[in-house]
Amino acid sequence: MVHFGNDWDDILKDEFSKEYYVKLREFLKSEYFGKPYPVYPDMNDIFNALRRTAYKDVKVVIIGQDPYHGPGQAHGLCFSVQKGVDIPPSLKNIYKELQDDIGFIPPSHGCLYNWADNGILLLNSVLTVRGGAAGSHRGKGWEIFTDRVISELNRREQPIVFMLWGNYAKEKGRLVTAPHHHILTAAHPSPLSAYNGFFGCRHFSKAMNLLGEKIDFSLSD
Repeated sequence: MVHFGNDWDDILKDEFSKEYYVKLREFLKSEYFGKPYPVYPDMNDIFNALRRTAYKDVKVVIIGQDPYHGPGQAHGLCFSVQKGVDIPPSLKNIYKELQDDIGFIPPSHGCLYNWADNGILLLNSVLTVRGGAAGSHRGKGWEIFTDRVISELNRREQPIVFMLWGNYAKEKGRLVTAPHHHILTAAHPSPLSAYNGFFGCRHFSKAMNLLGEKIDFSLSD
């Protein structure tokens, strides 16, 4: 049984007995224990996004695709890498937009724990991946699970800002139907697309204006 240690435990308690998740769990067992290749993130880090950002605390949702597939990178938060790992290009571009938008001071690392601890849910659509094989765990059931997470957030009475970057994330926007929530869309921050609408989107200042409160996007070294 998965344990989050916050209100997600009660909200998602029925999900883990559903047929799709039972099949997903068996698939993950075979991947983590029965194959010659690595699987990321570490099993203990798969649900870090939900463990670090309680349902009641969510202010902003940023949706990624699947985890980084290089050694030591993924640790359960989209776009984030563990300290000591080179900052990936997409995250460098997120830092650049933050700096241009709100005067953010980029840190020397790419670990976004402080965001997660301050109400920014960093949720990948797919929560695991084979090493060196992007997208290798898509279509195995994770999308159903993360759809449920977003649907539950849609039911919340307090407003949330959803930042959907790139077509993959935008597709999840269909689940956000409550009129008091806010959807911000832009190109993906990847170097391949950042100049096509991510740079200059000013989503971070817009989120604060929409919610009427300051959001802590700071990251100390």
